[in-house]
Amino acid sequence: MRKNIYILLLLALVATSCGEYDALLKSTDNELKKQKVYEYYDAGKYLKVTELLQQILPRYRATEEAEQLNWINAQANYKLLDYEIAQQMFKDFADLYPLSTNAEEALYMAAVCYYNMSPRAELDQANTNKAIESFTIFMTRFPNSTRTQECIEKKKEMQEKMVEKSYINARLYYDMGEFKASTVSLSNSLKEYPDTKYREELMFLKLDALYQTALRSIPSKQRERYQNALDEYYSFIEEYPKSSHEKDVEKIYAATAKFLKIEKTEN
Repeated sequence: MRKNIYILLLLALVATSCGEYDALLKSTDNELKKQKVYEYYDAGKYLKVTELLQQILPRYRATEEAEQLNWINAQANYKLLDYEIAQQMFKDFADLYPLSTNAEEALYMAAVCYYNMSPRAELDQANTNKAIESFTIFMTRFPNSTRTQECIEKKKEMQEKMVEKSYINARLYYDMGEFKASTVSLSNSLKEYPDTKYREELMFLKLDALYQTALRSIPSKQRERYQNALDEYYSFIEEYPKSSHEKDVEKIYAATAKFLKIEKTEN
């Protein structure tokens, strides 16, 4: 019985609260709405904050409070995990209030929004690219920021995801037997991200793709393409003399050396 009373009281309280909020939304008292924005924000009621600010921000655009209200709006949307809207609001804030004490944080958060929207490597990486660009812009504009190290780490993480995406694409070409396309994709990855943790794997796949291309080429192009594979072999073993791919690499060398009539002592 007592439990039922508590439930009824709670339902009544919720109904009253909803009724008050609905009345607030219909109200023309912008000052009251502004006051409630601060109260709701402190209470973590971010959806109500954004709904009220959508109504009143145009009224306060040219006032001293516009900066703080815009900052709260961006923060509230971020806390609602609406990163797309929050990103634009943070960027607009940084552009509109470049001298604000929150300008640095706003530009950083705009980049973080793209970082949070970055999907797994298999999917389109447009937001990952935007995150990389945004962290770069932030570090250029605020070179002495305490956020610099965080930006470097997040930017590197995004770059690794781009390499992984490139690796997935190259591997797809490789598995389909499109070795020339795979070689181009792998070369681009290695050129753009020379320090990637996938470097050894990328270099091995490139070597094997060059070898497979030579193996399948018409006779008139085979010598040149086997030579390309041989050059790549020397680059690979110079960098990774004790590779986990050592057996496969040596098989590639043996077949290439045989075609080019290279003495075994040159290995």
